[in-house]
Amino acid sequence: MVNLARQSIEGVMGLSDEPSDYHGDPILMEKHGVFVTLTIHSKGNYGLRGCIGLPYATSPLVDAVVEAARSAAFKDPRFPPVQVHEMAGLTIEVSVLTPPELLINDKKSLPNRVKVGRDGLIIGIGLNKGLLLPQVPVEWGWGSREFLDQCCVKAGFPKNSWQSTDVEVYIFQAILFKEEEPRGVISRHTLVE
Repeated sequence: MVNLARQSIEGVMGLSDEPSDYHGDPILMEKHGVFVTLTIHSKGNYGLRGCIGLPYATSPLVDAVVEAARSAAFKDPRFPPVQVHEMAGLTIEVSVLTPPELLINDKKSLPNRVKVGRDGLIIGIGLNKGLLLPQVPVEWGWGSREFLDQCCVKAGFPKNSWQSTDVEVYIFQAILFKEEEPRGVISRHTLVE
């Protein structure tokens, strides 16, 4: 999946052929939500360069990875499109998501039911939602309450909005695959709480 994501981006740039031989893999034909994260790893620099995904299982994984990779590289509104010269310094991470599970509205116990390092969050009302992947609170050192608060902020709501009975809170898990260095070894990544 990581190679597919890289080939999808580089294919648009004319650096490689368009991906074509992945549709025969039965695992890649399963429908899953997926996110692709691009990270700068060059000359002492480290930081997010793009992250976009499809949280719901609406497409075969092969198509979802291609779409998410290209969107992360060229359509993330927080960044300009990735340029050819940047590809040698980018690592690619693919997060394959489980279906989101709606948590029952017991808001007092909610922080105890969200496990940092395992769960990702989707919080919102109707179509207005924010999503944070399971690796985000680990990277920032957040506890479960701060994780809930920050997901509310991502959705455009005030912190603590997750306590409202109108706000829906979903959890999901992710299997992460990432390059250890640009174009390097790809491994399944385990989060540490």
